[in-house]
Amino acid sequence: MILDRLENAAAYQALGPRIAAALEFLRATDFSTVPDGRQHLDGDRLLAIVQRYQPKPLAEAVWEAHRKYVDVQYVFHGAERVGYAPVLETTPLARPYSDESDVVFYDVKGDFFELPAGSFAIFGPQDIHAPGIAPSRLPVDPWVHKVVVKCRVQP
Repeated sequence: MILDRLENAAAYQALGPRIAAALEFLRATDFSTVPDGRQHLDGDRLLAIVQRYQPKPLAEAVWEAHRKYVDVQYVFHGAERVGYAPVLETTPLARPYSDESDVVFYDVKGDFFELPAGSFAIFGPQDIHAPGIAPSRLPVDPWVHKVVVKCRVQP
């Protein structure tokens, strides 16, 4: 898991061409003009999901991980709390892996961090994450405007 501000994105170019392209897309795009929904940036190798929502209470956290994609999650507006835990062989499953939707759900307790506007987090297949949680201090505007760029790890 990586957590940083978008202005530091150049430091992560060495993580590979898809992550570099994802971070450049986030840096170069004014998301205030981009509608919600999916955009294929490079077929199924790189796609962006633009979304607006109100974060959910901590008690509703859903812990997930992916095998085919790395998530680059960027908060354009607002703030949210995100959970993190490493995938271990002994981590109990809440629901088994779905190849079709590329998600596995876990029954785990992890650590939480704040993801404010202008920040991004990168989650690989070894990272369980629980996004979309209301921040510890409620902001004046409760809405989050977020972009998740999914970078395929398999050819």
